[in-house]
Amino acid sequence: MIRLATSLLLAAVVSGVHLRTAAQGAPVATPESQGMDSTALANLVTYGANVKMDSLVVMRNGQIVAEAYYAPFRAEMKHRINSATKAVVGALAGIAIARGDLPPARTPIAGVFPELANASDARWREMTLQHLLDMTSGIAWEEPLADGVPRTMLEMTRSRDWAAFVLARPFAQAPGAGFHYNSGNAHLLSAALTRRTGESAEAYAAKHLFGPLGITQHRWLRDPQGVSTGGWGLYLRTRDMALLGQLYMQQGEWQGRALIPREWAARAFAPQVDMGFPGWRYADMWWGHPRLGAYMMVGFNRQVVVVLPQQRIVAAVTGRGMHPLENLAEQLQRAVRSDSPLPENAQAQAALRDRIAAVAVPKPLPGPEGVQPVVRQATYALDDNPLGVREFSFDFTASPPTYRMRLRTRDIVAPIGLEGVLAEGADEGAPLFTAARWQDPRTLAFRQIWAEEGATVDYVLKLEGDAVEVSRTNDFGARTVVRGQRITAP
Repeated sequence: MIRLATSLLLAAVVSGVHLRTAAQGAPVATPESQGMDSTALANLVTYGANVKMDSLVVMRNGQIVAEAYYAPFRAEMKHRINSATKAVVGALAGIAIARGDLPPARTPIAGVFPELANASDARWREMTLQHLLDMTSGIAWEEPLADGVPRTMLEMTRSRDWAAFVLARPFAQAPGAGFHYNSGNAHLLSAALTRRTGESAEAYAAKHLFGPLGITQHRWLRDPQGVSTGGWGLYLRTRDMALLGQLYMQQGEWQGRALIPREWAARAFAPQVDMGFPGWRYADMWWGHPRLGAYMMVGFNRQVVVVLPQQRIVAAVTGRGMHPLENLAEQLQRAVRSDSPLPENAQAQAALRDRIAAVAVPKPLPGPEGVQPVVRQATYALDDNPLGVREFSFDFTASPPTYRMRLRTRDIVAPIGLEGVLAEGADEGAPLFTAARWQDPRTLAFRQIWAEEGATVDYVLKLEGDAVEVSRTNDFGARTVVRGQRITAP
């Protein structure tokens, strides 16, 4: 199967336009010059707006044919890619094994984690690095891919030593018995890399993966021991996500250099492990749908890199909502009209540019205009609440208008756009966009968008004399109501 996938990829590369890549990214081409339909791509951009995409980059033959950023997200921003991080860890594992920095994939993990040598359950000594890569470790873990709370993952994040937490878990089944999704598997791989090299996965990637690709803008969260979080936590620009997909399309080769061993890259396109969803299989932290010919790095809320070898397409998507992965792959495939250049279509290309420009313009919060509020400056002390918000204040008389949220651990102080228009500020250095609109003289709608996190929070403040009721709703529809009292005079 691996040889077959390698042959298929090689044929795809040489049968089309020669792949050209640049150290700082990919060249740009019209869709028609790469045999794609501008109208179909414009429809895909519209679809992205409907399913809460934050960004979309489409490449064919190594060239960018469409690129859209949905306000307020912008091209220069890094987006949290959630569990698509796992596929980067998988790539690093392949690089490290080839370099001798990790042992072969079939090596028991006890060779990297010597504390397992005396484990009472012999299954720990049977588990290999490959079991971690394929999500077949057998470790008991609750992290459903469908709707559900990832309880064990959350428990890990609250522990003092994440790797030790994973290594202390019981087993649900024997290693290799079947697929069971588990961010702890990926974190053990990241921890193994750090143990063997003395470097975090981020530092190792900067030397051996990101650096050679020209990826200089990245951020990666770490656990309490300084280990890069293996299951999530990497932030990348969308173009750079696409470069990672293009690297796999090119069988791990970049500008004449093998960054990832060819056989390792090919494994992502020959997945063997049944994921339990119709058509989907898993290999080395990649999702694969062989019938569709689609292979993906997948993160929650659709942070996705799609590779379609037969069509020579790579796409990268970030967002704030779930949508069917199959739909995305099929829309990309339908946009292909030919393996040769098509006649240029100036009208359709202009419509695509207009659609891309339209989604880059932020939409104001809905509501009436010109409402005269009962108060323009106030501070409210809030009752104890699970959100950790102690005080909320605003000053709409200031230039620019500002607000402050006093949390248990820090303050958020930022400009706020009135009449529903987003204003840009920062929260601990990360872009934060905030808008407000009075719905009536005593009701204020208020929205925060952390663009790089792909997170939106909506508030409604209802004022009654000196009392306030604050209703907060997050991206998942969870609603919390908090009450408080005004502590400053008008």
